[in-house]
Amino acid sequence: MSADGAAAGSPGRGLLLVLDGPEGVGKSTQVVALVDRLRARGRPAEHYREPGGTPLGDAVRRLLLDPGAGEGEHPTPAAEALLYVAARAQLVDRLHARLAAGTVVVLDRFFLSTYAYQIAGRGLPAELVRQANRLAVGALVPDLTLLLACPREEAERRMRARGALDRIEQEAPAFHARVAAAFAAAADPDWQQRHPEVGPVAIVDAAGRVATVAARIDRALAARWPETFSLLDESE
Repeated sequence: MSADGAAAGSPGRGLLLVLDGPEGVGKSTQVVALVDRLRARGRPAEHYREPGGTPLGDAVRRLLLDPGAGEGEHPTPAAEALLYVAARAQLVDRLHARLAAGTVVVLDRFFLSTYAYQIAGRGLPAELVRQANRLAVGALVPDLTLLLACPREEAERRMRARGALDRIEQEAPAFHARVAAAFAAAADPDWQQRHPEVGPVAIVDAAGRVATVAARIDRALAARWPETFSLLDESE
């Protein structure tokens, strides 16, 4: 359900889809590709990344991810979490407007990443972070999060191929192990039931070629909303 109680995908109401997962699983590539496929078939669609999507969010992104930002002073774990939530709060009005107009909104990360990186990775108190997120987004919950997963070795190869690593990508292996474990936990239906603010989560195998992963994403979406996504699946 949307924040205003409208059924997901109902006439006049869009869908809020999230692609999430650890570093290097190909989220950003797949977000853009999915929106391109939807637009090619006449469905209004837009994509945003977190943090980002607004001038304030883009400025926060530089502070959080640029290793040279802040004159070498990295944000504390609490400051990091609050900056992510602040960028999200700034983006929410835009999301509501697009959804009300019937747009399929595809996000590159949302609150599941906060669980993985700030709660599990940084060790911040879960309830305090949930409260901060609730202040930022109100009742807005994704209609579906597609959790991309692939072997760590493949993800690392992809990151190295991209070039310079951002501040989060440069974190120690133990940090990334905690993040990966948190994402894996989110695949459990019991975990999802205990965390309704994240919404439903579906695992997508992100190993292999871009087109192969895109076809898996389309099939996962068509299984839930065949009237909207079946043509995407048939095209692959």
